[in-house]
Amino acid sequence: MEYAAVNELVIVSADTDFGELLAVSPGAVRPSVVLLRSADHLTPDQQAALLAANLPAVADELKTGALVSIARGRLRIRSLPVRPAD
Repeated sequence: MEYAAVNELVIVSADTDFGELLAVSPGAVRPSVVLLRSADHLTPDQQAALLAANLPAVADELKTGALVSIARGRLRIRSLPVRPAD
């Protein structure tokens, strides 16, 4: 994660640990993370298509720091740093 933050890269993963790591890193605004939800139910081609279809809609948020969750028919964006729910 440090490498991605320093080099302004976006992490794309189906592993929710990346989101949890951002949530427990106070004030972290990098790296942006895209979580593919239910990716184990999609073929690699379907995963790529899902990303390609949704990335333009979240490009600005990813540039400024965001945790993006993508699933079929659902898109959720949380700006970084992640703040605890009230």
